[in-house]
Order: sequence, then structure tokens, then C-alpha cells
Amino acid sequence: MKIIWTKHSESKLRYYQLSKSRILRIIKNPYRIEEGIAPQTIALMQPTKISRKTKKPTWKQEIWTMIQKSSSALKIISAWRYPGISPATNPIPRQIIVELQKEGFI
Repeated sequence: MKIIWTKHSESKLRYYQLSKSRILRIIKNPYRIEEGIAPQTIALMQPTKISRKTKKPTWKQEIWTMIQKSSSALKIISAWRYPGISPATNPIPRQIIVELQKEGFI
């Protein structure tokens, strides 16, 4: 799977002090998946911290990334930090999540 980083996503990584490996971890193991605001995109989220004792998320901010899937590559469009806990608004249908998992994108 080829990963394409847009210039916008690379500038956001610098701005929010995020690493590429952190974004790839979010893509491989998202805590929440929603429909992206741009056409044909998906937004993936992980809390910044998960309790080691209880294995439950206890967080004060979230890290989000927006991706777009094509036939041969995965394009990372943007990444950002969200202060607090964001409201769940546009969840992705389970069928699309299963399809992305079968193809190895998440």
C-alpha cells in the first residue's frame, strides 16, 4: 500500500508537533471513524492517552487525521489536534469499515 502525504498534511504535522508514525498508528488502530468533511474522505481519531491500568481512554484532547482511499494508494490529507472530546456526528457505516479493513487500509 502506497502512502501519499499532501503538503497540507506535512505542514499540519509540524504545526501540531505530530509524527508520521503517530498518524499511521491512528490509521491502523482508530478509536473512532467518521465521514470526512471533504468529498470521499474518512476522518479517523485516537485519544492522546489511554489509561495503562484500565485500558480505557481518559483524554483531554484527540488527534484526528483525514484520509482518502484510491485504488492504489492511501492519501493523507490532513491531521489535527482537537481540544477536549469531540461530539460523534457522522459515523461511517459498518460495511465501509469492513471493506477498508479487508483491503488493509485500516
